[in-house]
Amino acid sequence: MLAILGLLTSVFSLLYVTAPSIRKFFAGGVCRTTVQVPGKVVVITGANTGIGKETARELARRGARVYIACRDVLKGESAASEIRADTKNSQVLVRKLDLSDTRSIRAFAEGFLAEEKQLHILINNAGVMMFSHSKTTDGFEINLGVNHLGHFLLTYLLLERLKESAPARVVNLSSVTHHLGKIHFHNFRGEEPYRWGFAYCHSKLANLLFTRELAKRIQGTGVTTYAVHPGIVRSELARHSFLCCLCWRLFSYFLKSVQEGAQTSLHCALAEGLEPLSGKYFSDCKRTWVSPRARDNKTAQRLWNVSCELLGIQWE
Repeated sequence: MLAILGLLTSVFSLLYVTAPSIRKFFAGGVCRTTVQVPGKVVVITGANTGIGKETARELARRGARVYIACRDVLKGESAASEIRADTKNSQVLVRKLDLSDTRSIRAFAEGFLAEEKQLHILINNAGVMMFSHSKTTDGFEINLGVNHLGHFLLTYLLLERLKESAPARVVNLSSVTHHLGKIHFHNFRGEEPYRWGFAYCHSKLANLLFTRELAKRIQGTGVTTYAVHPGIVRSELARHSFLCCLCWRLFSYFLKSVQEGAQTSLHCALAEGLEPLSGKYFSDCKRTWVSPRARDNKTAQRLWNVSCELLGIQWE
């Protein structure tokens, strides 16, 4: 018994001593560019909370006109008010966007295009991690429908404005969990047995494949695109899972803050000289490795075509 107590004491002592170093390691990279963006127009999905909110805050601080595109407009207005007060930038606006409803996506795009003649940065930040079998308004499995198809359609609707405003960038938030993902082309509507533990991973793989194929198709237009793993962040993403929330609380000291989680998104939106790396995947503000499935050009092209078919669009 004494030996066990001694061992536990040694372990906790070691953790106490090394915790600051471990925490610093998990904090990850920092966006070090000093680029200012006065007059630039930015759209960030899901920027009413978490990583998106901190990304919006920093871009507003650098002078951008920022659109917070979110489902909860009241929460969005609260975030915008806070950012305006913090940055002294009055050009932080909120518009309704529900990525689980293609009608809402089209309405947002129509309103934005009527309101703005330029768009320099689109950050597809919003995401869901659902652990129950649910679907979007249009009948798609919720994780894939929101995280991939919703942003796919939004980018399609805004791409011409991005081209007209070039140089411009599209930043897609993915995740290291894409390594566990696979594209099930026959099950986009989630009709087969639902494996909740992997649905999110599948959608994050789709984000990477979309980024890869988009980069090929917009080459030479002045628009570039990048995929981002923000890190393991203390955010509201896992709020639908009691188990994940418990783990988040137990290991919160070692998780990234939302400010730290926003750094790679900011790097890909702002850093100079990234154009040759269009279509690549970034983590901790540097290019990183992707799974073999995320490098499969045939799957990326097929996903593009199937996504267009499901959404009823033609995107060559």
